[in-house]
Amino acid sequence: MKRAAGFTLLEVLATLVLLALLLVGVYSGIASASHSVRSGTAVIGRIDQMRSAQQFLRRELAQSVTAPIGRTDRGEPIYFEGSAHEMRYVAPLPGYLGMLGPQLQQLQLVDDGHGGQRLELRLALLPPDGQSPQPLGEPQVLFDHIKDGSFSYRGIDGQGAPVPWSPAWADGRMLPLLVRIELQSQGRDSWPRLDVPLRVNPVQSGGLLRMGLPGRAQL
Repeated sequence: MKRAAGFTLLEVLATLVLLALLLVGVYSGIASASHSVRSGTAVIGRIDQMRSAQQFLRRELAQSVTAPIGRTDRGEPIYFEGSAHEMRYVAPLPGYLGMLGPQLQQLQLVDDGHGGQRLELRLALLPPDGQSPQPLGEPQVLFDHIKDGSFSYRGIDGQGAPVPWSPAWADGRMLPLLVRIELQSQGRDSWPRLDVPLRVNPVQSGGLLRMGLPGRAQL
């Protein structure tokens, strides 16, 4: 009787090795494609977050109004407070929140607990009877994963003299003419320097020519 032909153990092992290599190659290709998709989605999401934050800040700061947010020691109204990492002003919000009237907006660069910073927005309602502002909801993160950042301000003082770019706005009785927001992201994406013109106070309008600046409509 003739013995039936079959595969040797060596042939079976070689076939299994080739199959395993093929599966590894297929898996690596799928993993690489998935990683590329995730990376592309993350980049697009980051760009959208940056664009949305800049559009919001440009719109809200440009619409800031001279509504008192405090008083000086002499009882004079304070309309704007600004430092290198925080600013407070009043502006109307878009959409249904705008129906609540102008609100106190507080922009802050805060520690994110992971060696970086994030840009937060806090909102508060301004009661018509002059009582303390009432917080509206939780802080909203406008932009995160920030390596470093700062705010600076430019305008004119009460005597109409130009005030150069400064990390603090000293005279809260007046609005600055320009607000600059500079952020350095932790990733490869770059935050374009944002310069926003604010509403011009009536007492400031005479100082625009001294600064070499056009009117707000032309800024």
